[in-house]
Amino acid sequence: YNMSGHSKWAGIKHKKGALDAIKGKMFSRLSKEITICARMGGGDPEGNSSLRLAIAKAREANMPADNIKRAIGRGIGVGGGEGIIETVIYEGYGAGGVAILVEALTDNKKRAASEIRHLFSRYGGNMGEAGCVNWLFNKKGVITIDKNLISEDKLFDLVISSGAEDITTEDNEYTVTTLAENFEDVKEAIKSAGLETKQAEIEMLPQNYIKVAEKDARQVLKLVEMLEENDDVQHVWSNMDIPDELLNE
Repeated sequence: YNMSGHSKWAGIKHKKGALDAIKGKMFSRLSKEITICARMGGGDPEGNSSLRLAIAKAREANMPADNIKRAIGRGIGVGGGEGIIETVIYEGYGAGGVAILVEALTDNKKRAASEIRHLFSRYGGNMGEAGCVNWLFNKKGVITIDKNLISEDKLFDLVISSGAEDITTEDNEYTVTTLAENFEDVKEAIKSAGLETKQAEIEMLPQNYIKVAEKDARQVLKLVEMLEENDDVQHVWSNMDIPDELLNE
């Protein structure tokens, strides 16, 4: 499948990530993720690979160790405080029939659903039933690596043997995709070879990207932006191929 759609979204996310960090939203996202992983798989990162991954992401974002410890404590029921946080997936369509998948971590599903439904309708989309767009996406591991670090052939040999599905090259980076269940192994192989990753995430990748008129594309980007601003929202995925002229803006 075509990754150019993905790298466009990744570029936008990267710019937004810098803004998120300033707003402190990133820490709140990361701590919720750590809390959920600890609740589901226990508070010991050694035996809980998703917690290990969440802690690694938090450290990369320079999140203080105390925050990490507190987030694990909340997950295993130490330290009290907030209500129980749950993962919820909301699905719907944006302008031009673009599919949108929203992952939220919230302590109040009713509030989250009504806020997210409101955003969909306010920005030209509509929230649908569970399952309405989920089938258009596949859960994949996505790892990006700076092109200067290794040749494509060497990287290919390294990751294919540990279970990667594909490598694409764009501009100054490689993108390695894996099945979700092979993600940890591939990431470990890259790390063991002494290579640093730019990004390593489990993502919902669309099977195909769809092109829409510029007016619709603007509206979808606005909707995605407003969804991402919501405190409960962790991730937003879409199958829109962003027009190049919008990217340059």
